[in-house]
Amino acid sequence: MPDTYENPDIVAIGETPDDGIVAGFEDSASGVIETEDSLTFSNGVIEKIVATACVGVEGVVGMKGGFYNRLQETFTGNAPTKGVGVEVMPDSSVRLNISIIMEYGYFAPTVFEHVRDAVIAELARMTGLVVSGVNLRIEDVVKVEDEPSQADAF
Repeated sequence: MPDTYENPDIVAIGETPDDGIVAGFEDSASGVIETEDSLTFSNGVIEKIVATACVGVEGVVGMKGGFYNRLQETFTGNAPTKGVGVEVMPDSSVRLNISIIMEYGYFAPTVFEHVRDAVIAELARMTGLVVSGVNLRIEDVVKVEDEPSQADAF
């Protein structure tokens, strides 16, 4: 596992033309953001981190995506960013829109709390980005005894 880099001075400073997220480094002493160096995250990278964190949460059977994700899954066999949307807010934080398939019998508010905590922690650990909000939509509820392909069919 790679070393963890923790720097409270990293801040997201905006979007790139390809909808990526740029993280800049703020000088603690002066509060000025250095513009010569930058770290850019594609929205796809953020979406993949969030989707991976979600499927590790108890009670989450899978992710649910839109037409593009179903098309990608058809041709490649997987859609790693399925069910996740990222918005960069005016204050440079990110807001996450997540659609999941929940396992039958779980208490939805608890699943929401666990999903929120997992994605915030994973994004902070891997990117240093601040999450300003998590919107969770439960698209379906399935029993684990059901065929595994039922959850993957979406």
